[in-house]
Amino acid sequence: MAAPTSAAGIRYRVACADRHAHLFEVALQIDVPAAGQRVSLPAWIPGSYLVREFAKNLQGLAARQGRRAVALRQLDKATWEIDCAPGKPLVLSYQVCAYDNSVRTAWLDADRGFFNGTSLCLRVEGRTGEPHELEVAAPPATAGQARWSCATSLKPIAVDRQGFGRYAAANYDELADSPVEMGAFWSADFEAGGVPHRFVVAGAPASFDGDRLIADTRAICEAQMRFWHGDKVGKRGGPKPPHDRYVFMLNAVDDGYGGLEHRHSTALICARRDLPRHGSARQAEGYTTLMGLISHEYFHTWNVKRLRPAEFASYDYSGENYTELLWFFEGFTSYYDDLLLRRAGRIDDAAYLRLINKTINQVAQTPGRLVQSVAQASFDAWVKYYRQDEQTPNTTVSYYTKGALVAMCFDLTLRVEGRGSLDDVMRMLWKSSGPGGPVNEADIAAALQAVGGRSYAAELARWVHGTDELPLAELLRAHGVAVLDDPAQRAQELGLRVAESGGSVQVKVVLRGGAAEKAGFAANDEWLGIELAATRSQPAQAWRLAKLDDLALYLGPQKKMTALVARDRRLLRLPLQLPSGVSTWRLAAHDGARLGRWLGTASPNS
Repeated sequence: MAAPTSAAGIRYRVACADRHAHLFEVALQIDVPAAGQRVSLPAWIPGSYLVREFAKNLQGLAARQGRRAVALRQLDKATWEIDCAPGKPLVLSYQVCAYDNSVRTAWLDADRGFFNGTSLCLRVEGRTGEPHELEVAAPPATAGQARWSCATSLKPIAVDRQGFGRYAAANYDELADSPVEMGAFWSADFEAGGVPHRFVVAGAPASFDGDRLIADTRAICEAQMRFWHGDKVGKRGGPKPPHDRYVFMLNAVDDGYGGLEHRHSTALICARRDLPRHGSARQAEGYTTLMGLISHEYFHTWNVKRLRPAEFASYDYSGENYTELLWFFEGFTSYYDDLLLRRAGRIDDAAYLRLINKTINQVAQTPGRLVQSVAQASFDAWVKYYRQDEQTPNTTVSYYTKGALVAMCFDLTLRVEGRGSLDDVMRMLWKSSGPGGPVNEADIAAALQAVGGRSYAAELARWVHGTDELPLAELLRAHGVAVLDDPAQRAQELGLRVAESGGSVQVKVVLRGGAAEKAGFAANDEWLGIELAATRSQPAQAWRLAKLDDLALYLGPQKKMTALVARDRRLLRLPLQLPSGVSTWRLAAHDGARLGRWLGTASPNS
């Protein structure tokens, strides 16, 4: 395929100005500016629903036309007006401080560079629908360091063997949606469903098993292509996926986790210990979590980047973009990420049940599920989910986790009623929307009714717009899963979330309605110890706590105690009683045939 040519009248050049100072240098040329041309930097990045004020990192903005400096006037926090002559090439130059080692913004140091267009590339107002060009300049070689390479999903115009050079974007949206990774990273290419893929990993240790990562990722990609397009996807005469290329960019760090989806790529972050290792036959739990993240972000290639909320048909980069549908676009993706790991053969039934067991218990231990519906939580993501504090679990619920359980309830209900499955609903929405275009809740309801043969308005009202408990137990039992009770962990029993380190118990969250709240605990308390009243068999006692598990040692059969707590340097004595009957769920397979039919792993004769 021939490289695209560029007719772009809007061109960016990004260079590493000072890696030790974490500064990118950006030059933006507008060939035919308007009189009083305005430019602005986005306030948020699609997929991460928080106003992050990227303009705070921009400095030294200047403008020239030929040799003449041009005056600029800042209109608001992220918008500038340039006093330029119309029709004469205009060049803006500025620097961006890049020291956020996440998937959402930009990073630059001596070892690695990364950026999203929303962090570095000013929008040329009135021209965002036109072709754009991005040049990424290779940094100068540094003695003793490996040569850097560059990776992005943008289509190359003229690049060198390391990937540095000029790239084309159809418009500003594509530029903003195409992150760039730079450094001496590990890289491998593979094909899935006839589509070329690339995986780059920064920060991998010597133990990293790249072959295993590629084999597992390919299996995940192929399973998802089959899910959306059938078994003949990518074959001669068969359907084609919506993307013609894809790049995974993984940054391995000491401690971190997350991902951000894009139309032709994803940016990921994980702990180095969670990478697959040479010579390790046992699959670590952390690597299963990483595969789930890869599966989640790749599923977004269809669900949210193409099939998307009607409110996201076009983005307003200047502020919040509200939708009540994140329970569908993030929650349903969270349901399918692990389910498709099972269908891809990357985990077994027991591992899959452990994963959904964990999700069920997470939601059950979130009192906010009884306060706010998952639709409301979607709308409030900008001020609640992405701005979490000590009260977040008591006031809202995650549209990821509860949304995944809502998806499971719809899937299992459809299967029980025998007319279809949620798989059919997802594919129907894909085809009817474009394929892959804006949808609203009415479209989702219509697809459910078309597949299930009846209205699901009552379920949508209760499960999505209400705060009723979900009918998980009966639906799971109907699909071959035993629902058992396990004793709760001590923190769950008390209604606490704590941090234990250095011989100290720090209270992070006090959950609504729990024993700790009734006793008067508050977030940020330090739980120092306990006092026990005298009994017939033992005198009064007092004990220092290093961790919550110490309670079993010191309490014995007693249920009542006085908690010794430090709060704002004051010492408090709080009467605390252990509750009875607090349990969590444990799921186990009891009918392999029915379970296999749900998971899509049953033999044809089962």
